[in-house]
Amino acid sequence: MMPFTNQSQPYPVTRNATYAKNGMVATSQPLASQAGLEILKKGGNAIDAAIATAACLTVVEPTSNGIGSDAFALVWTKDKLHGLNASGRSPKSISIDKVKEKGYDGIPTHGWVPVTVPGAPSAWVELSKEFGKLSLKEVLEPAITYASEGYPISPVLGKFWKKAYTNFKANLTDDVFNNWFKTFAPNGRPPKVGEMWSSPDHAKTLQSIAETDGESFYHGELAEKIAAFSQENGGFLSSTDLAEHKAEWVDPIKVNYRGYDVWEIPPNGQGIVALQALNMLKGFEFKEKEAVDTYHKQIEAIKLAFADGQRHVTQENHMHYNSNQILSEAYAQTRRKLISEEAMQPEAGEPFGSGTVYLATADNEGNMVSFIQSNYMGFGSGIVVPGTGIALQNRGHNFSMDPDHVNALQGGKQTYHTIIPGFLTKGAQPVGPFGVMGGFMQPQGHVQVVMNTIDFGLNPQAALDAPRWQWMKDKRVEVEHRFAHHLAQELAEIGHDIHIQLEPNSFGRGQIIWRDPDTGVFVGGTEARTDGTISAW
Repeated sequence: MMPFTNQSQPYPVTRNATYAKNGMVATSQPLASQAGLEILKKGGNAIDAAIATAACLTVVEPTSNGIGSDAFALVWTKDKLHGLNASGRSPKSISIDKVKEKGYDGIPTHGWVPVTVPGAPSAWVELSKEFGKLSLKEVLEPAITYASEGYPISPVLGKFWKKAYTNFKANLTDDVFNNWFKTFAPNGRPPKVGEMWSSPDHAKTLQSIAETDGESFYHGELAEKIAAFSQENGGFLSSTDLAEHKAEWVDPIKVNYRGYDVWEIPPNGQGIVALQALNMLKGFEFKEKEAVDTYHKQIEAIKLAFADGQRHVTQENHMHYNSNQILSEAYAQTRRKLISEEAMQPEAGEPFGSGTVYLATADNEGNMVSFIQSNYMGFGSGIVVPGTGIALQNRGHNFSMDPDHVNALQGGKQTYHTIIPGFLTKGAQPVGPFGVMGGFMQPQGHVQVVMNTIDFGLNPQAALDAPRWQWMKDKRVEVEHRFAHHLAQELAEIGHDIHIQLEPNSFGRGQIIWRDPDTGVFVGGTEARTDGTISAW
């Protein structure tokens, strides 16, 4: 019997949950999810489908990710959950002093300074090598086709493309950004909704990655082009930095929440923030979802978890406290006691938006994948390597310029990372992959989706459709315009600084696939806040 099938909810449903038996792909772009399904039907497994979908997303949703992105994955296969950290390190030659010598007091959002080694291609290669059934060349075929032949721009994609173009046109005036405009605004403007866009350079790069199993990106022709463009423009990234990169298999971390194990990638990712919040929240009883007490305790737990996350999380071997210490029952009890009946003032950084894609895949062999891939802040650094279509991420922006901070900038280091895939199990059985993309909204989205599922029994689509909240800083909390106004008022009365937000995309974009342990049937939910879709058979 499917564990989460409640269809009732006190807010509009945009669509019903999707059910299928043989395979399922859920993501933010219809063309990408169909590419994943195409691979499943060709005989590929869920891992092959995830790679195909991820590569396709670099083409059909470049506002959120690219070949120059980082990636993380949780893979259920052969009765075990595997974690993959494919986040790149800072260039070895960078330092706080060298950044200051360039005239910066903080790490800029654009240009070469915040660029770190892109890890996404290494994730595709590693997943294919370890668990794929088809060749990387076969799996990347749909992405290459869309890049070379083009595709029509979808509504939400067009909206964010235009927004990014307007911002870049006003602010990125240096010649180093010219290639971004040539690639993503070839007619002197962003492509319109319904208009065709293609990137032959992007296609050639994907073809090169496919034919060399990623070698060209880290050791060959593409690596040389990236390093040369960096050197020409005073960047820190070198061919050595690229050559020394390797995606790393890691042991996922978890907490048990009311009989279910909730899994995340360990630091440098911020998944530990979601787990710590859930660890606190499991000490309370929640009788109903739409209640001020429920929302208040969720918000307070997230505040405390972020305060710890932004103080302690970085590359794990640089942390003062390990994951087990932060997620211990004793520490959860100590932090839980700080949650009172009124809104607190936490010590934490200031969350802000991001650009990320999340996807989930499943097949009838029992394989399931939770995969996330992202530049940062939309198109990333604004740097596009000439002749390649590679838009480079700006993950280095999250480093601290305080030399005493645990996440202080230094060469060859992984920064605090916002992107996090999630996975749910019960006993020895997989329930399935889930994720909510969107910068510092991600742990908050994970907490809300997990509680919607476990505490309130909502099916995947209902769990995603539910109105969301987002803690921003201090006591400021933003809520969607669909959020119940009487609850917003009650939260304000106990000290929360409530702001109603009209833009739905600022609350993250999620995907879910659950599997019925008795029948093997999948039930999926996709994000109504974007161009999300599920392809299944």
